[in-house]
Amino acid sequence: MSNDRIAVLGTAMTDMSRRDLTPDQMAIQVAAEALADAGIDHGDLALVVAANACGGRLNDQGCIRGQAWLRKSGLGDVPVINVDNSCAGGSSALHVGGLSALGQDRPILVLGVEKMWTGDRAGTLEAIESGLPADYRHDMHERLSEHGNPAGSILMGLNAAWAEQFMRERGATVEQVAAAAVKARRNGSLNPLAQCQKAVTMDEVLSSPQVAGMLTRLMCSSFTDGAAAAVLASSSTSFSPALAEIVGTVARSGCGTLDYHDRLSESSAAAYRSFGLGPEDFDMVELHDATSAEELFALESLGIFAPGEAGPATLAGKTAIGGERITVNPSGGLVARGHPLGATGIAQVVEIVTHLRGRAGPRQVMGAHSGLAVNTGGVVNGDAGYVGITALVSPGTR
Repeated sequence: MSNDRIAVLGTAMTDMSRRDLTPDQMAIQVAAEALADAGIDHGDLALVVAANACGGRLNDQGCIRGQAWLRKSGLGDVPVINVDNSCAGGSSALHVGGLSALGQDRPILVLGVEKMWTGDRAGTLEAIESGLPADYRHDMHERLSEHGNPAGSILMGLNAAWAEQFMRERGATVEQVAAAAVKARRNGSLNPLAQCQKAVTMDEVLSSPQVAGMLTRLMCSSFTDGAAAAVLASSSTSFSPALAEIVGTVARSGCGTLDYHDRLSESSAAAYRSFGLGPEDFDMVELHDATSAEELFALESLGIFAPGEAGPATLAGKTAIGGERITVNPSGGLVARGHPLGATGIAQVVEIVTHLRGRAGPRQVMGAHSGLAVNTGGVVNGDAGYVGITALVSPGTR
């Protein structure tokens, strides 16, 4: 394999506070904007990798989603590969697109698109829960219903159990979890493309309706419509100068042999070895905070904080924009920016590139030269179905 890095030539993302756009409108928008940002044409592309999770259930498009939704975009006969990996479709598309870029002399377009607001809440929950094996899914529904699960969601039920485990084993408090939610929504209020653009107080987080266990509504991500795209190329190509460079992408899939958070720890350790970088080398991290409790658990699983330290650091403001430690989810994360399943992993990279370009406005991480994106998808017998980790740096950084 080439020793070249993967150059990010252009990026784009939709406004995730909107619910009026169709999948094809979102896909065409981000494809056009990312190509324009890169300064290239459709005809320059060697490949398109399109990610989506729910289109078969929610949008009447079970197959060839990328071809169907991009057919009016002017792509011509550029080949399209479709990726479905639940919540991690975006990072999966990045992994496939990045590897493809290293073997090509032309750019690759990766995009993710998700239309989740259809007016049928039960249908959307069923689509999301397709990210679990069918037998495991049915068993989890029975087990959770026995103990009460007001959200009606397996994944929120699992997150509530993880939150309780984290608090029990690491000494975290409800106030520390709430502080992560306050931070996320404050960052979202500074992001014009975020789904939730209203800052909230600790009291508002704690008093918002219960979802499952100790988790309240304002601690949790919600259904989100959105799309994101990036144009990738080998750094040795003659196309536009890189806006950022991907040091590498690491992918892992679990089959039930590890606990979800042990899988995250194993995957991040492998990623740091592959990148030649450690958690202390990153200025920011965009991580998969399906809930605010999960943000804290993930920070420790990724080795960014030692066990028992993420909660106090978050409560003290050390993970906020301008804080003393690594900036966590300056976009607002899944809780505030939003979680359009197949697009989330790419949206994380778009956010990091925006900071590396110095274009993040009031949420800018000053002096940022590196960022880590962590996207997970699916749960297989308590294990993570997929973990995708991407490291990005400013062009020329070694």
